[in-house]
Amino acid sequence: MHELKDTIGATGASTTAGPRTLRQQTMDADLIVVGGGLSGVCAAITAARQGVRTVLVQDRPVLGGNASSEVRLWVLGATSHMGNNNRWAREGGVIDELLVENMWRNPEGNAIVFDSILLEWTLREANITLLLNTAVDSAETEAGDGRITSVSAFCSQNQIRYNITAPLFCDASGDGILGFLAGAAFRVGAESRAEFGELLAPETEDHSLLGHSLYFYTRDTGRPVKYVPPAFALKDITAIPRFRELRVTDSGCRLWWLEYGGARDTVYETEEIKYELWKVAYGVWNYIKNSGEFPEAETLTLEWMGTIPGKRESRRFEGDYMLMQQDVIEQRHHDDAVSFGGWAVDLHPPDGVYSSQPGCTQWHSKGVYTIPYRTMYSRNVPNLFLAGRILSASHIAFGSTRVMATCAHSAQAVGMAAVVCKSERLLPRDLTQPAHMVRLQQVLLAHGQHIPGVRLQDAQDKTQSAIITSSSTLKLAELEPSGEWETLSQPMALLVPLLAGAVPRFTLAARAKATTELRCELWISSRDGNTTPDVRVDALAVTLKEGEQEAVIAFSASMSNEAHAFAILHTNEDVSVALSTEQVTGILTLAQKMNKAVAKSLVQSPPEGSGVDTFAFWLPTRRPQARNLAMQFEPALDLFTAANVRNGVARPWSGANAWLPAKDDSQPTLKLTWDEPQSIREVVLGFDTDFDHPMESVLMGHPERVMPACVTAFEVRAGDRVLAHVKENHQTRYTLNLAEPITTGELAISIVGHGDAIPAIFEVRCY
Repeated sequence: MHELKDTIGATGASTTAGPRTLRQQTMDADLIVVGGGLSGVCAAITAARQGVRTVLVQDRPVLGGNASSEVRLWVLGATSHMGNNNRWAREGGVIDELLVENMWRNPEGNAIVFDSILLEWTLREANITLLLNTAVDSAETEAGDGRITSVSAFCSQNQIRYNITAPLFCDASGDGILGFLAGAAFRVGAESRAEFGELLAPETEDHSLLGHSLYFYTRDTGRPVKYVPPAFALKDITAIPRFRELRVTDSGCRLWWLEYGGARDTVYETEEIKYELWKVAYGVWNYIKNSGEFPEAETLTLEWMGTIPGKRESRRFEGDYMLMQQDVIEQRHHDDAVSFGGWAVDLHPPDGVYSSQPGCTQWHSKGVYTIPYRTMYSRNVPNLFLAGRILSASHIAFGSTRVMATCAHSAQAVGMAAVVCKSERLLPRDLTQPAHMVRLQQVLLAHGQHIPGVRLQDAQDKTQSAIITSSSTLKLAELEPSGEWETLSQPMALLVPLLAGAVPRFTLAARAKATTELRCELWISSRDGNTTPDVRVDALAVTLKEGEQEAVIAFSASMSNEAHAFAILHTNEDVSVALSTEQVTGILTLAQKMNKAVAKSLVQSPPEGSGVDTFAFWLPTRRPQARNLAMQFEPALDLFTAANVRNGVARPWSGANAWLPAKDDSQPTLKLTWDEPQSIREVVLGFDTDFDHPMESVLMGHPERVMPACVTAFEVRAGDRVLAHVKENHQTRYTLNLAEPITTGELAISIVGHGDAIPAIFEVRCY
């Protein structure tokens, strides 16, 4: 991929010559990705896996950006800590692989381990040349249309200057250094309300930005520890209006609100911002250790202090479309959707930690929103892709798109767009043509990307012509009671997929302190794929007598289409309901409870005229504490059929979309048969790694390593021939590539091992 243009001087050569130039090294590639945060990593891996020769240029010694051990920020995305109504919304593709792998290897949340996973995933791609500690500092462009022809970058560790040429470039650098050098159009600060009609925007445009954050980790030594602060540490803790919110248990990214710099230049003054944040962070620790307000801190020591701040906002670049508040909140449709987001519009006061305002204000939409491809390339530099937080979005929309999992998911679309551009000799804008866009969407879906509202329709997939049978199919008659009970001190709901035409009837075990009424309602979402109950379908009241009994909830209305429905039990302190420890793919129990991210409210109540919806938060409890309502279903839920594995949706989205075997099936097996023998060289399987789990345990830690319904061991056979026997699996997707194609009229997938729940298979594809 590259060629050396000089040689090292001979041993013993004179060192008294005059001025010298740096050693030069030239490279050529198909794609140059500038920036090695999660976005750059996912873009580079996506492209490289499809044969695109890629140079990944990272100006830090580690990959991961804000998720690396240098900054240590949790990886957040559409799931929003499970703190909004976006169910099964974890991002797919490469970022899913990385998060699932980290959960398996690193449930303790060690930031160094995550560094190593990112490095391993990058180094194992033969088509990636990785340049660490290397900063791009110039770009050459053509005089005519302004396209980039090459970049120059300097590595501070080996003192080499690299000159790299390619037909395609991707800026994933965060601050947009490549786009800036190439003359790409960009913006800084907040747009006026009038420009895009965003009701959350200020009346007039201003410089307000989201600032940087820097924080620390502590460790309990088990003995008293004295702390002497540096002289520069903040001495007057009252300069931080929110100092009363400090808790000894908070460290690391829980101190995200130690933020500063939004009123300054977050590019050119970033070093000054860092020094101010050091002053704040050391001052906060000094206050915790030495103020006498926290006696439990006596045995704590300062384990780690950030050395570079985590950046939120600087330049935002302009594509052919700029995402805005209405796209996020109203979940507007885009024909060129290639990614999605779901984090709140999350805005921070520009003065950060010195502001008397709350550390953030967050406004959620009723579900996830799609992100159009037109936001992912420069409008005026024709061969420049935009990835990460520099995506083409207004300041308000940026408040949602900026989080790392969302950035990484969009960057995967950029990586795949580069693949299509290379194969068809196109420029980024050319892919907006309908035929190219359909191809891009379909190839993204085939490689694990989730695009809400778009199904995989692969004519080359031989599963589509197969007869699919199974050893058994789950007909869910009951979520069995565990012996645990919960008082209805808050509304609770079973979120359950139902078929079109279904007239739901549920039976639950209840205990009443006295004769009372249990109010029950059936709700659905007004928008396909949403899991915010905003359309009431039916309501009834069940009379309960004192004592334990079965409560029959027999709704009379039928489902108009296949969708998730909410069977809601309203608050009644005199009633307790039975719980179940059983977990089934696509079914969750939720409660209308506080979302700590939104003013600790049960209901999002935005200001009048803000363009934001009012709705309640229905949230699950995270495992291992999670429980379902123990329910009987009449008739049994019969929607986990084998045919689901070819319906083009690989998660519980507007339905179950998975095959589940019966509970008592000891050898669950899917079988594909064809009328005529087929030549097969590749088999793709999709498993359930619980897309409702945010997996921000990159830093938070979590007791699980493998998700409960994941198939952990399986066998693939063609007749009597074993093609693969996988003894350990924890990933969402498995691809079997055969050295030589086989000809067979039958293929079987047998589940040999799985987690604590009934195993689930979302997709089977054959080529």
